[in-house]
Order: sequence, then structure tokens, then C-alpha cells
Amino acid sequence: MTPLLKTFSALADETRMTIVEQLMQHGELPAGELVRGASITAPAISRHLKVLREAGLITQRAEGTKRLYSARPESLQLIADWTQSRRAFWDSSLDRLEAALLDETNTGGI
Repeated sequence: MTPLLKTFSALADETRMTIVEQLMQHGELPAGELVRGASITAPAISRHLKVLREAGLITQRAEGTKRLYSARPESLQLIADWTQSRRAFWDSSLDRLEAALLDETNTGGI
């Protein structure tokens, strides 16, 4: 699986997307903080964190008995780069749609 595919796959789950958003908004957080707002168990959060770590979206570090998690900006940049690389496709598609709609309007089809 390519890194980008692994990234999208990991973020396709609502809980994992929420975890990444929390880490982006609040910075480094212990697993316990991520569990508090969630309606799932600590073991379930741990499984989601493992998927996110394996996809390279978050990092984990130990501080005593705590495990602290943070988002990896370089992995999130991969998504932004992919999205921007597809911008030309969407721009040209929207331009063709606009031209077709204008043509339809000018010829009285609408």
C-alpha cells in the first residue's frame, strides 16, 4: 500500500479523523485526553492510535508512564500536496462545465 493510500485509509474512519483533528488543534496530548471526549473505550482508542501511527500520521513518545501523541505535519502535507496536484483537473473540468452552461444558455436550451 502506498503511503498516500495508507494515509487516506487511516483517515477514512471518523474516530481516527477526529483524533488527528484534536491533535492538530491542541498539539501533543496523552491518550487519556483523547479518550475523554470519545464514546469508545480506551482499548479501542489504542487500536485507532496504532493505525494512525502505522500510517505515519501521528507520533508517540513516552513521558514516564504517559504516552503522548502528536500529529505529524509532514504526513498531512502529503495530502495537501496530492490535493493541489489535482487542482488543474478540477479547474479545467469546472471551466468546461461553465462553457457548456453558457453555451446552453446562449442557444436557448435552458
